[in-house]
Amino acid sequence: MTTLPAATPDRTRAARVLDAADLRTEHWRDLYRDLHAHPELSGREHRTAGVLAAELRAAGLEVTEGVGGTGVVGVLRNGDGPVVMLRADMDGLPVLEDSGKPYQSRHTDTDPAGDTVPTMHACGHDMHVTALAAAVDTLAGARDAWRGTLLVVGQPAEETATGANAMLDDGLFTRFPKPDVALGQHVGPLPAGVANHSRELLMAAACTLDVTIHGRGGHGSMPHVTVDPVLTAAYAVTRLQAIVSRETPSGDPVVVTVGTFHAGTKSNIIPDTATFTVNLRARSDASMARAVAAVHRVVEAESAAAGCPQPPTIGVRENPPATVNTPALVDRVMAAQEAVMPAGAIRVAEPLMGSEDFSEFGLPKGRYAGDPVPYAFWFWGGMDPDLFPADYTTGFSASVPGNHTAQFAPLDEPTIAAGRRLLVAAALEFLA
Repeated sequence: MTTLPAATPDRTRAARVLDAADLRTEHWRDLYRDLHAHPELSGREHRTAGVLAAELRAAGLEVTEGVGGTGVVGVLRNGDGPVVMLRADMDGLPVLEDSGKPYQSRHTDTDPAGDTVPTMHACGHDMHVTALAAAVDTLAGARDAWRGTLLVVGQPAEETATGANAMLDDGLFTRFPKPDVALGQHVGPLPAGVANHSRELLMAAACTLDVTIHGRGGHGSMPHVTVDPVLTAAYAVTRLQAIVSRETPSGDPVVVTVGTFHAGTKSNIIPDTATFTVNLRARSDASMARAVAAVHRVVEAESAAAGCPQPPTIGVRENPPATVNTPALVDRVMAAQEAVMPAGAIRVAEPLMGSEDFSEFGLPKGRYAGDPVPYAFWFWGGMDPDLFPADYTTGFSASVPGNHTAQFAPLDEPTIAAGRRLLVAAALEFLA
């Protein structure tokens, strides 16, 4: 059973550290804009990793690059005390940016299929890296105020839900100090300067299924001698929506999204195959298992009904577990952050159906020896408060560009400053 580090008796310590620190506002703004303009796809974050590694070395950390691919690990030992892990993810997305920012991305990268695609930090990982670097710089400059070890993690490939496990498999918790607590944050379409917490479930589990329907192709003028995989796949895609509307209890939300659909090369050729991807979100392992089984049942039944010459092929990938915070940890993090943030900035909000692989660092699957690592993960805002409707309270608003959209571009300030303060306060809550 993991025991949390003892409570910090004086939470004004974080405020003193933050107020005495060199803000370096222009440096962090320039870093954020540089990262935003140069996003890299999952597993290809070479430039981003190099930038973060340089910042950590400048702050006095022992830095190791290439952990789990392109991951970065920084260690700052400062006497006896708890090991506190701070993490930021680094990868971008294959999105063509349309934010209108002068520093918007015009960068391209190579996707897994070998195609050149536009790239964008459409999920805010550039902001995560910047806030992490700024927080570590502050903590490194205030070593007389705390004791313990900082384990700083720049994680690759969050968008494919593979980066956390890759770093663990490469010895993150054996080659480097294993943390007593792990802390992380995610920028989102919330008003800049606020943070949303959840004491337990914060984000859903996810699973991506790659489906191939096997038909029998032929000339478009003679469909009766073919087995049309496009039509069969279309029936399956439509039917899959009934998993939510007719098979899922209203109090146990599940999301089913078909994000890609590919078939054929010419209008008068019926192809041999059609492929599509299904993304599932659920709040429990049991609900996810039920949804995955339903996808198999629907797709296999539609293939059989169409007379396909062979059963469909269904592969599973991008399968992170739910993000379930440690309640006692969240209570302490919120109290610490309330001491350094404006009144009302620290909030409790409903869980989201989005997903993250940060929870893998908590060892929920028991793949590593020893106790699980307690963790706390939260969202903080990066958008202009004037964009939100008058009746806004908490959560994400449909009137504001969200993560994974071409318009998502958090303000550099006060977002960086808030992210720095939130991380520093949380870390100092557990450092002796």
